[in-house]
Amino acid sequence: MQTDGSATHPPRSPKPTGVTPTLLYARPGIVVTGERFTVGRNSWPIAELTQLRTSRGPHDRLAVRAVVVTAAMIGGVGVLLGFTGGLQRLTAGAYLTLGTVGLLPLALVLLGDRWRPPAYELWGRHRGTEVLLFSSDDERQFGQVTRALQRAREGARHGGWSDPLAAADPWRPNR
Repeated sequence: MQTDGSATHPPRSPKPTGVTPTLLYARPGIVVTGERFTVGRNSWPIAELTQLRTSRGPHDRLAVRAVVVTAAMIGGVGVLLGFTGGLQRLTAGAYLTLGTVGLLPLALVLLGDRWRPPAYELWGRHRGTEVLLFSSDDERQFGQVTRALQRAREGARHGGWSDPLAAADPWRPNR
């Protein structure tokens, strides 16, 4: 226990008056202000982020393995039937069944992407190094975070977030 009554953290120093960061997006673990982009324990100054780009992450490993194993088994059965001469003795129904089973890997790919779609990823450069800034399975949340970060970069590029009407000197007629 600390002497000031707080349990684990020292008291925060008060921020200078008149300087409040513009909050553009805030959800648990994700904060975008006019000055910083914070995801979990990682935090980057907006002014140091360049070359933002979005992409999709890798496919689910379980779905990829299922497709590979299924395709290998179907290919193995086809090769076995070809070498044993069993393809000439098959009926039309057996050929239809083989064709249907041959489409199983394609069905697994489609179901795997529907069941566990690839994550949306936001990449950028920070001090010359390409960094994964943010990743999400939720398309809506990803879009909101990306737009907030773009607005923050535009604000930093144009000199901050001061209110243009408050900063302007109003015109007054001469009397």
